[in-house]
Amino acid sequence: MNTTKPLAERVRPQTLEQYIGQEHLTAPGAPLYEAIQQKNIPSIILWGPPGVGKTTLARIIGNALNLQFYQLSAISAGVAEVRKIIEDARLFGKVLLFLDEIHRFNKSQQDALLGAVESGAITLIGATTENPSFEVNNALLSRCQVYTLQELSADALLRIVKQAIEQDEHMKQKNIVLKETEALLLYSGGDARKLLNMTEMLCTSGDNIEITNALVQQRLQQRIALHDKSGESHYDTISAFIKSLRGSDPNAAVYWLARMLDGGEKPEFIARRMLILASEDIGNANPTALVIANTAFQAVQVIGMPEARIILSQCATYLASSPKSNAAYMAIEQAAEAVGKHGQLPVPLALRNAPTRLMKQLNYGEGYKYAHDYDMNFIAMEFMPESLSGTAFYSPGHNVRENELREFLKKRWKEKYGY
Repeated sequence: MNTTKPLAERVRPQTLEQYIGQEHLTAPGAPLYEAIQQKNIPSIILWGPPGVGKTTLARIIGNALNLQFYQLSAISAGVAEVRKIIEDARLFGKVLLFLDEIHRFNKSQQDALLGAVESGAITLIGATTENPSFEVNNALLSRCQVYTLQELSADALLRIVKQAIEQDEHMKQKNIVLKETEALLLYSGGDARKLLNMTEMLCTSGDNIEITNALVQQRLQQRIALHDKSGESHYDTISAFIKSLRGSDPNAAVYWLARMLDGGEKPEFIARRMLILASEDIGNANPTALVIANTAFQAVQVIGMPEARIILSQCATYLASSPKSNAAYMAIEQAAEAVGKHGQLPVPLALRNAPTRLMKQLNYGEGYKYAHDYDMNFIAMEFMPESLSGTAFYSPGHNVRENELREFLKKRWKEKYGY
């Protein structure tokens, strides 16, 4: 029994039967389950938050394929290590390379993998917490199947803890009672690895342990603060930044921006989050915000650090100082809810495309009125499915710009949408 390894490593599942969570991929009939059963695994990218089982899944795949397994971290590895593994594959046969934090590899490093992946010399499993569409080269991405891993539910996290307590040889020797788990789950932040290691730390003081919220707060609060040099987790800090922008506080926004940059956060990640906020929280209250945020995102990619911090600061202070509206966000949320509730309602005949004679004979497009043929380029015809006629999804916010939009829509649609 090797207790020098952390609990998370000692109880790491070796088979899919032991694996908890990600049932949309790993349950019988799910795509990854079937691929593993058939031993037909292409090169893949596992995308998901920290501690949701990406590394474990990669090792399970390695066990199933019975290939020589290599593991590298893109934080510390370079092209030389990759080329050595590719050379081993050419000499000794196909290997499986698990590349953690693949988004940390730059373009030339990712390009070094292309030939070996394309030829099948290696099966690549890349793991990333960042959207691979932005962080992985298109050439490499096109040769990989992307699987998205979801945040673990509270139920899954508790099952993981209970399984560890019941199966680990060291933990089985203790009398461990999970009386309260809310604080334990809160401090884990949904990270199963962190959850297991915190549980092990709580159980070092004796053989009879009753885990309560009070014990967790007492034993972990100070330790966690010391462990995180910024005093906040990655997700807490970006949350504070976004909420400062949404709350129109440029001073707090640049403070949290400085904290993230000091902690080594990628400037592209920050710029991307501001790009989302420009639509989600500002939208048509100030349409220029989206233009500024998109320009900032592109400029950061070109400039790089340390000068990129100036561009980020300009964008952040502009967004924070802009009028706010979540009307566009709420509109698409409510429209999506309607689609989910009513399904794929038929497109009115007047709005259908009629490129063929048959479609015209079926009255596709009949009754459509071309707006530009009418006064003020507008005609009050029905554009919704019949059962949703008069349903308003977009409700302009109360700000100068969207007040103008509301008046414009009210003049056009009168009382139809309640503007």
